[in-house]
Amino acid sequence: MAGIGVKLNRIYEKETLASNLFGMGYSVVITVAPMAVVILAIFAMQIVLDIARTGYAGRELFACTVLYIFIFSLLMASPFNSVLSRYMSDIIYEERYEDIIPCFYVGLVMNVGFGSLFGIPFCIREYLVGGVSGIYVFTGYCGYIALILVFYSMLYLSICKDYQKISLYFAVGMVLAVLLSVLFANVIGMEKTYSMLLSLTIGFLVIAGLETALIRSYFRENSGEYKKVFAYFRRFWKLVLTNFLYTLGLYIHNFVFWTTDLHMTVVHTFVCVTSYDMATCLAMFTNISASVIFISRVEMHFHERYKLYSEAVIGGRYMDVELTKNRMFRQLGEELLSLVRIQFFVSLIVYFVCVIILPQFGFGGLVLKIYPCLAAGYFVLFIMYAAIIFLYYFNDLTGSLLTAGIFCVTTMAVSIVATYLPEIWYGIGVFVGAFTGWTVAYLRIRWLEKNLDEHTFCRGTMLKKGKGKKPPSKVFDRGEQNEVS
Repeated sequence: MAGIGVKLNRIYEKETLASNLFGMGYSVVITVAPMAVVILAIFAMQIVLDIARTGYAGRELFACTVLYIFIFSLLMASPFNSVLSRYMSDIIYEERYEDIIPCFYVGLVMNVGFGSLFGIPFCIREYLVGGVSGIYVFTGYCGYIALILVFYSMLYLSICKDYQKISLYFAVGMVLAVLLSVLFANVIGMEKTYSMLLSLTIGFLVIAGLETALIRSYFRENSGEYKKVFAYFRRFWKLVLTNFLYTLGLYIHNFVFWTTDLHMTVVHTFVCVTSYDMATCLAMFTNISASVIFISRVEMHFHERYKLYSEAVIGGRYMDVELTKNRMFRQLGEELLSLVRIQFFVSLIVYFVCVIILPQFGFGGLVLKIYPCLAAGYFVLFIMYAAIIFLYYFNDLTGSLLTAGIFCVTTMAVSIVATYLPEIWYGIGVFVGAFTGWTVAYLRIRWLEKNLDEHTFCRGTMLKKGKGKKPPSKVFDRGEQNEVS
């Protein structure tokens, strides 16, 4: 994350209204713009093609296909990308740039292979049981794999600090998708929902291709050290579970409600609860600004304190270590409080805007009954994720794994209970799960503050680790030594 701090500091140091607005806009571009561009492109295609006039079954099949593509592409990539990101950061720090391409290839095979392991059986069922045409199923599968590649390539460009290029490539891909949808539907005469799906798939492939080409232009050498990448997965297995459980926790409450009587089954394959899923989307967007606020403030303030502490640990006096440590944790507490305070007012404003405006566009009834509790839950969830990032800073993988695991399990358990509650409490699982996870993360941060010296200085070993027969514990026989004397 350290890449945008310098840029933001240069923007905000002018202390003018224009610079503040530009800084906020820059933060939005590098954090939420890609997702916003995709959503705008889908809306644009629906409006231009007048999708409301098409058949209900076709619209629902398209909506469920896109929903599943996004959810499961993120879920399938989550176990690998966190460890690959850690490996990339370490080899860049050590200036072993020739090891980046082996890392890229290994991650590429793992992401596509693991994604196909679950994607292919689902597509076979969609074709055989659901009766969906083979070309439609294949196009959806290609879109799913393409989005996995997009998210995977974004990992490398994010580490290389090419946030603007990511947003630019998404804009290019989605503009192309909108234009192609018009061409396929109005010129070639394809069915409208299929033309939208095909256009999105091509757009995702273009984005993935542009990102991969840029990565290959940066890193041309290949050391062939593939085994080192696998060694990182053994070493940082906690990081694998943490990222997977956190991502699973984002959607597990949806999966719970997909098993209730509210669910709708499309072509005997796709399952969804439209009202709950829509409320979840609204709740996420209500609090998405927390990512912008967190990145802006941490990059501008906390990272500098963390850097000073690290420099003191490497070559400073004990007094310097203690001083920088106290300042760092004081800044950490201030950043969390500021994030809660600012995001609360932002979420409150967005919430009232949604409640007032959305009913005029047909979003009301059950959606707005579920929305408030989910909005509160995602508010706490984003604060919890900020705490997980701070645990990553201190390399506390045990604490981050506990946080993500308890969050996921609690969210699932309470969501099951919520299915028997009134509609207004359907989202209580997310709130309780996120609050429980946040509590664990906060207690872990306080524990780190008290035990940071031990956590930092006492985790090494004086002997090189190896495999083989353990040497005897007895060094010498005292009695024999006395006889020799």
